[in-house]
Amino acid sequence: MGNIVAFDLGASSGRAMLGRLVDGNIEITELHRFSNDPVQVGERLHWDILRLYHEIKQSLIIAKNQGVEVDSIGIDSWAVDFGFIGKNGELVGNPYHYRDRHTENMMEKLFADIPASEIFAKTGIQFLQFNTIFQLYALKQANSPWLQEGNRFLMIPDLLRYFLTGDMHNEFSNATTTQLFNPNTGDWDEELLAKLGLPKSWFGEVLQPGSKAGMLQASVCEELGIPSIPVYAVAEHDTGSAVAAVPATERSFAYLSCGTWSLMGTEVQEPVINELAQELNFTNEGGAYGTYRLLKNIMGLWIIQETRRVWEKAGKAYSFPELVKLAGEAAPFKSFIDPDDALFLPPGDMPGRIAQYCRQTGQQAPETDGEVVRCIMESLALKYRYVFEMTERLSGQSFSGLHMVGGGINNTLLCQWSANAIGKPVWAGPSEGSAIGNLAVQWIAQGVFSDIWEARRAIRDSFPVTEYVPQEQEQWGRAYDQFVKRTGLEK
Repeated sequence: MGNIVAFDLGASSGRAMLGRLVDGNIEITELHRFSNDPVQVGERLHWDILRLYHEIKQSLIIAKNQGVEVDSIGIDSWAVDFGFIGKNGELVGNPYHYRDRHTENMMEKLFADIPASEIFAKTGIQFLQFNTIFQLYALKQANSPWLQEGNRFLMIPDLLRYFLTGDMHNEFSNATTTQLFNPNTGDWDEELLAKLGLPKSWFGEVLQPGSKAGMLQASVCEELGIPSIPVYAVAEHDTGSAVAAVPATERSFAYLSCGTWSLMGTEVQEPVINELAQELNFTNEGGAYGTYRLLKNIMGLWIIQETRRVWEKAGKAYSFPELVKLAGEAAPFKSFIDPDDALFLPPGDMPGRIAQYCRQTGQQAPETDGEVVRCIMESLALKYRYVFEMTERLSGQSFSGLHMVGGGINNTLLCQWSANAIGKPVWAGPSEGSAIGNLAVQWIAQGVFSDIWEARRAIRDSFPVTEYVPQEQEQWGRAYDQFVKRTGLEK
């Protein structure tokens, strides 16, 4: 039944996935995959937004050359980052990367003007130094010309949709991550915007996932030699799309979207905004069809990716399977890190920082490459247990296991260790969760599926899910006690 395309943009790569329904089963085919490389210019780290737009257009050309008539498209990406459109309709400056250092110390400075408790009460969003609110505050502090020339604020998928259609909209799931959207009013928080000195006119109508957001404009159709195609607003924060694709059978479920970032939480109908949520630094991000994602960010596979990049520059070109093999051969539980320590946020020498962290916490630093990777992977699995238990406490639920989706599930050792750590089954699949959730929302918008639960049943029937049963419970229990002690997470 037709051909639809999901553009799924991650922090290190992007892909165009073609989706079809055949006899009720979802079939996906990768049309195009491309790297997403940040660009350092002087002191600033940018996204190459025009390169991403070029790759989206290349994907549509590939589909045309394969004889595929595309019925609709949707775009999802990472959160928090944005650009401005000027009065002349053109992009003002190349968007900053969330790992750029211009937000350092901005949380504390902003809290002197607006208390953290007030911001959380209005938005329900966890505090991370790269959140949009702190990026905008940093631009204000720097007297950025972007703020003088900008006329409309658009998140990354909003920007790319604008380039394609000429229409400017802000989508719900990504808008909530800005820490400027009030879920109680269902709109941008005008009081926060006023205190920050940001015009409300910059922030447009907020579209819900499943809304039609425009058609390919004539200039794009002429350039690519294709007819106009509807463009839908999906759950445009990639985690929102990934959660839409969780093949859960129970309405109460825990998930882990595992990739460059690990995002763990549960789906709720109303945001959980209270003192405990703020104390635990949980977030309430918008999801598909009026839901909220009560979750917590975990640094994720970024630490391994950056470690691999550093070794590659030094002449040691490990594949990811080789790194996993080295980790499996190393001795267990020799040292631990808190993956969410600020030390591991910016790019740089991760092996050196891991050694520094271990020395600072009275541990022996990993000595071999295998020990470094094992330290990262074991620490991630143990941090998953820590956040899993916090999610149960905050939501008032007890989960029977953990659904893992995303590219990280290809690391089968991490999946097994995660099950060992939480002491409950892990159900891993599908790996292309964000792209599949993107497709699902488009199909729901077209009336192919009646709702998200019918779509999830189709996803469950169409893609394999691997179950990992907990093992070595006693050893992992002791390791967890050491982990929370060494990392200072012990309460």
